[in-house]
Amino acid sequence: MDNSPTALFENYDEDFKQLVASLKGKLEGDVKTLKGEQKKAALKKVSEELDEAEEIIAQMEVELPSMPLSIRQTYTTRLRTSKEALDKVKKTLRDVRQESARSELLSGPGYPNRDDPYSDDPDPSAFSARTRLLQGTETLQDGSRRLENAQRIALETEDVGADILRNLRGQREQIEHTRDTLVQADSSIDRAAGTLKKMIFKMYQQKFVSAGIIAILVVLILIVLWSKLR
Repeated sequence: MDNSPTALFENYDEDFKQLVASLKGKLEGDVKTLKGEQKKAALKKVSEELDEAEEIIAQMEVELPSMPLSIRQTYTTRLRTSKEALDKVKKTLRDVRQESARSELLSGPGYPNRDDPYSDDPDPSAFSARTRLLQGTETLQDGSRRLENAQRIALETEDVGADILRNLRGQREQIEHTRDTLVQADSSIDRAAGTLKKMIFKMYQQKFVSAGIIAILVVLILIVLWSKLR
């Protein structure tokens, strides 16, 4: 399996596209046909899948700096496009939630029946306050989900950083071990060079001794020959 940054980015991008396509299909089709608790459950499921999509985006961002500079700009543009697609899905989800909240207000207790011509008009200020309250609650929930997602990504990034530090520590120990080995090898080479110099010195010494002995023998032979010829 190819674990290069480019291959991982491509895998994340493929998963992201499938997830976004699924979210669009639910928001534009299935969710609109549901009502009540079923619709709330479907919207909650969509929110969870949105968190998953944001996590995939975060993983794509992690892989981006490790890519070669020659192709990084291309993948940066693709990442920006994916973020824009995710923002559009988020906006669609907000619109669906607001529409769902308005529908609940219109059909909830205390709101007059539009089909009843004798019903009283609603209190506009109460309607507006309740709408703002629902929107504020939704914003708070969305912020909480973002904070949880950011914390999860931070923890994962911390784990990645710890792994990198452990790898660097191991590499430093290997380098130090290699350096010690080189120092020992250098010492061995120095000792071998000293031994070799001693051997060379002894070799020349033996040559000089041998030459002296030969010279003495030649002189003795010459003396013997001279004495016989005299």
